[in-house]
Amino acid sequence: MPHSRLNPAPGRPLHPLHAVLLGGAMPLFLGTMLADWAYGASYEVQWTNFAAWLLIGALVFNGFALLFALFDLVRGLGKGWVYTLVLAACFVLGVINAFVHAKDAWAAMPMALILSVVCSALILVATWFGFASIRKGDAL
Repeated sequence: MPHSRLNPAPGRPLHPLHAVLLGGAMPLFLGTMLADWAYGASYEVQWTNFAAWLLIGALVFNGFALLFALFDLVRGLGKGWVYTLVLAACFVLGVINAFVHAKDAWAAMPMALILSVVCSALILVATWFGFASIRKGDAL
């Protein structure tokens, strides 16, 4: 299949700043999930505060990584539309999760934990796609 704007060359590495942003979003989303899990296990309200702050940080990193992916997609240099859609889905669900975290701590559960698990899975998939590349000797 020829390379195009929707199907760019898969071996192109990420821009270093894009890689830092993508790599920074993953531990923040995972931290959000762990803080939500800790709240579910302990009912200590401070865990939901930690989760909310971690989620905001994750959304900042994810949002800028998404901007890089969109610019690269438009220019035909990026990882492709699947990578960009996964990042966009993670960002949209992360914003919804932020609204859920804005509720009272007791009211946020279990939806906050479910959304945190889904966002963590999506950012893991996006990170996998983002850092995957064709290695020397591999066939296209």
